[in-house]
Amino acid sequence: MGYLIKVSPQDIVTSRFAISPLMVTKQALWLLSGRWEAGVWRSWIRQAREPYGRLLVERPGLGPMVGLFRGGHYNIDFPAPPPDGVNTSLETELATVRATPAAQAHREITRNLEGMPRPAGAVLEVLFSPDVVGLFADALEAVWTRIVSPIWPRVHAILERDVVQRAGRLATYGWAAALDDLSPRVRWRPEGVIEVTPAEQEVALEGRGLLFVPSPFVSGISSYLEHAWPYAISYPARGTGIPHETPDGLATLIGRTRARVLLELAVPATTSQLVRLLGLSLGTVGGHLAALRGAGLVTANRVGRGVLYHRTALGDSLVSPSAPRS
Repeated sequence: MGYLIKVSPQDIVTSRFAISPLMVTKQALWLLSGRWEAGVWRSWIRQAREPYGRLLVERPGLGPMVGLFRGGHYNIDFPAPPPDGVNTSLETELATVRATPAAQAHREITRNLEGMPRPAGAVLEVLFSPDVVGLFADALEAVWTRIVSPIWPRVHAILERDVVQRAGRLATYGWAAALDDLSPRVRWRPEGVIEVTPAEQEVALEGRGLLFVPSPFVSGISSYLEHAWPYAISYPARGTGIPHETPDGLATLIGRTRARVLLELAVPATTSQLVRLLGLSLGTVGGHLAALRGAGLVTANRVGRGVLYHRTALGDSLVSPSAPRS
């Protein structure tokens, strides 16, 4: 569903960006179950299918929960509540899930099932059991532990990099800059409206702001604008599709690690973000950045207390020779 979201000047102050390990875990299940295309995560999904298959057997809530997934329609809300901030822990989010009253969970499941084929009796027994909230939470915790947590340091660095840049744009330049390249479905209208197409419903923020939650897995926009929720939008994080393998020619020219640094700077990043993205030491990353700056491939500027590194036009042309030069 699309929306016309009316905003006020106060909404810039109250809007925020957040990172959710639990939302990422649930979205990983959409990939693992084949509901979404794996895209740049295809290799990781192949490796994760075996532990995912074992969890389907071991965790009785996992199959019934995944069976509720459907595109273009309502999906249950309680297994992935909006996070409170950038560094909300999985444990905190799971505690919120486990506090969901069973009656609320059953209402959401009933709504989710509308228009779907009737599940098998054993599945319905799980969905409408008094323990369904705990069964779903246990399943999500197991998927996080065995499948998602090993890649979380890199995923978190991707999401954090996106959050820092977009939050800075919103605070400094306003809505148009913050929403730029968020999604083809989202645009800022000068009369004070965020349009999420196809716009079918109007929502007024009235000073409550929006919660923006980036994801490494989604390819489009997911809106959480139910009255019982903080108003939130999940969107694709910039930099997710940066290739992990460096072109041999570029690696031969400047070295494989420096080529990786240059590729990652398709999206500007700090030294500490590059450390987490590449799994290297601070000194190693700093040395490569100094060499790239000396060659005119990278530049830096101070943002607040940190230093943000960017590729120069020469760096862009080296990575993508066909790219237009500024």
